[in-house]
Amino acid sequence: MSRDRAVDALRAYAIGGVVLGHWLVTGLVLGGDGGLHQASPLTALPDLAPATWVLQTLGLFFFTAGFGSTRSLARHPGGAGGWLAGRLRRLLLPTVALLGVGAAVLLAATVVGTSDDTLSVALRLAVSPLWFLLPLVILVAVTGPLRVAVRRWGVARCGAPAVAVVAAADLAVRLLPAGTDLPPVTVLAAWSVPYLLGVAHADGRLDGRRAGGTLAAGGAVALAALLALGYPVSAVGVPGAGVSNLNPPSLLVVALAVTQVGLGLLARPALHRLLTRPLPGRAVTAVNRSAVRIYLWHQPVLVAVTALTARGGLAMPGLHTAPDGPGWVLARCCWLPLLTVVLVTVVRVGRPRSRHRGVRAGGERRRQPGGGGAAGRSAECVPSVPQVYDHRRSGPPDLQEVIAVRDSDPPSRGRADGQSR
Repeated sequence: MSRDRAVDALRAYAIGGVVLGHWLVTGLVLGGDGGLHQASPLTALPDLAPATWVLQTLGLFFFTAGFGSTRSLARHPGGAGGWLAGRLRRLLLPTVALLGVGAAVLLAATVVGTSDDTLSVALRLAVSPLWFLLPLVILVAVTGPLRVAVRRWGVARCGAPAVAVVAAADLAVRLLPAGTDLPPVTVLAAWSVPYLLGVAHADGRLDGRRAGGTLAAGGAVALAALLALGYPVSAVGVPGAGVSNLNPPSLLVVALAVTQVGLGLLARPALHRLLTRPLPGRAVTAVNRSAVRIYLWHQPVLVAVTALTARGGLAMPGLHTAPDGPGWVLARCCWLPLLTVVLVTVVRVGRPRSRHRGVRAGGERRRQPGGGGAAGRSAECVPSVPQVYDHRRSGPPDLQEVIAVRDSDPPSRGRADGQSR
């Protein structure tokens, strides 16, 4: 089962969109008391709301999660229980690490006298991204039944009940009195739609441009219809707005996810060509290898950089000032390289060492030639075990000759066959 590099690119784009979107719509204003207060540029700049359609990429995140889980389950040699335990471990261990480090940092910040407002903002922004764990864990746990259902009834019939649940919740939000709490069923129902599309794509049911075009066109028509019905334009929540498209997720978010998946499927040939280049290929590989850690740590990094630079008492434009105009957006963009460097450093420090495949003299391991590592294989596929002819020659006991044999080169195979295996 070969790696789908186009899905890798969509996963990297999804993670990048979430990180960039949060960094651009989260303003932390330095108050007179030295504390940080949260604000959103979308309140003062409503014309920026359509940009959230590009940066709100959680639909692609769940789509690639459904694809990866289905591929991983299909090739797993053991039972579903062992597969699920390993899958959950990859999700929960980085989360436990975040909570442990975050608790220690908050305790240290309290000891040194950090203001309560700053601590409250830091805790809220660090914990808020964890909401995705509950729907994702549930969907991963039922990947097997979802795959069977998609094969039996098709992805459209499987997704229709979820869309109906989201539509009913949207109607209830508009009819019930303001402030009425609804069960969070739409969180699971809404994100199950792109997850099901990922399951179907992994099963070969969304191949070809026709499927991508149908999803993109259908999603775009649904977006236009929902906007005409009065749904908010912003794909994320806006402070002070009566209705949010993201909390709880609405039909507009579902339509946006379907549109993004369709456009991603249409872009598959272009993405494959792009990833044949070394720099984009390495970047996409690096993001995929650390996707969960990037998602979990990007908000704590924003708070940490903002809080540490605020200790001097000087409000820096784009970092500590109120997001009240285009100048703030431009200034925030100037801070993005620093935030990126800090995030990359944190993620690389917390990443466990990977064990590279390949054999070298002395029993050590080395990278595969041609880029090797994760660039050429997937967490959802099993690399074939190479068959190597070797001959232990006279000399030091740790010296070993490795002969690589190409099937299309009979002379080399003949020389290798003459050696003891």
